[in-house]
Amino acid sequence: MTAPAVAFSGVEKTYKRPRLLGAEYNTAVKGLSFEVRPGEVTGLLGLNGAGKTTIMKLITGLLFPTAGRVSVFGHSPADVAAKARVGFLPELPYFPPQVKPAAALAYYGRLSGLSGAELSLAVGSSMHRTGLEPHAGKRISEFSKGMLQRLGLAQALLHKPDLLVLDEPVSGLDPLAIHDIRALLAGLNAEGRAIFLSSHSISEVEKLASRVLIMVRGALAATVTRAQWEASPGGLEKLFVEAVK
Repeated sequence: MTAPAVAFSGVEKTYKRPRLLGAEYNTAVKGLSFEVRPGEVTGLLGLNGAGKTTIMKLITGLLFPTAGRVSVFGHSPADVAAKARVGFLPELPYFPPQVKPAAALAYYGRLSGLSGAELSLAVGSSMHRTGLEPHAGKRISEFSKGMLQRLGLAQALLHKPDLLVLDEPVSGLDPLAIHDIRALLAGLNAEGRAIFLSSHSISEVEKLASRVLIMVRGALAATVTRAQWEASPGGLEKLFVEAVK
C-alpha cells in the first residue's frame, strides 16, 4: 500500500514563550488528523492565526509536534528520505540580494545534492518553467515581490520533488503572473506531484484544489471536496464563511 504524501495523526503543537514570572503557552494546532494522497492537490484555508503556517513547518520538519505524529511518504519529516521528496515555498522567501537568480538557485540545488550537469539542467529548467529566463541578468536586489515569488517557486522545483508545500504561492503576483503560476502548478500536478497549498485567495484554491481543509483556531473545522463546493450555490467561499463563523 502506498504511503500518504502527508499524514497527521492527533497532532498538537504548543509554543512556550518565557515570561518574567513563569511562561506563556499557546497551542497553535490541536487534535489534527488528515492525509494528503500522492498526486492530490489539497488546499489549506483559515483566518490569520488559524495554524496554517505551523502546519507547513511541521510538514517540512522546521517544527516538531508537541504530541501526535507527522509523516511524509511514511517517514519523519526530519529524515533525509522525506526532505528529498519535498519542495517548500515559504510565505516570504529570501535570497541574497547581491547575486543573480541562477547563482542563488545553484546554491540551493547543491544543498539538495545536485551537482555538475544535473545541477545546470535543473537550474535552467526551473528558471524556464517559472518565467525567470528574461531576468537572468538582474541581481535579486532588483526583483519585485512577484519576481521573488517566482524565484522561490523555482527553488522549490529544483530537485523534482514529489510533494510541493506552498505557503501563499501567488502572493504579490499580477493577474498575468497568477495565470502563469496556476498553469504551472496544474502541469506539475498532471505529472503526478502532490501539492499542498495555503492561500488567502479562496478563488485560487478553488481553481487548483480537489479538496480543502478549513482551519479554525488550530483545529480542523471542515474538509470540503470539489464536488461539494461545486454543488453549493455560493461555492467554496460560502462554505468557508460558514465554517469559520
